[in-house]
Amino acid sequence: MKDRVIAALKTVYDPEMPVNIYELGLIYNIDVTAEGRVSVLMTLTAPNCPVAGTLPAEVERAVRAVPGVTDVKLELTFDPPWSKDRMSEAAKLALGLEDVIAATRIGFARGRR
Repeated sequence: MKDRVIAALKTVYDPEMPVNIYELGLIYNIDVTAEGRVSVLMTLTAPNCPVAGTLPAEVERAVRAVPGVTDVKLELTFDPPWSKDRMSEAAKLALGLEDVIAATRIGFARGRR
């Protein structure tokens, strides 16, 4: 069921960015019980994010729509704060952050020497 929850989360977008919230790295943790209870720990791009009032409810609706989900607990946190490092490589490419990917690869390569 966790895969279906992730698929549902990938349908939710931060309206300020053309990337879904899962690829943006806004989802910190997902727990799914055998009984269908889902807990989602998420953040926003900033504490004063304009979608702070609407995005969590949209996430909850998307998860609740997954077949087999019986309950949803959504927790919003800002610890640790979100950063571009949490984004998937696909999200970085979609947002034109190729320099971030290159810097990450260079740092990784240097660390392996």
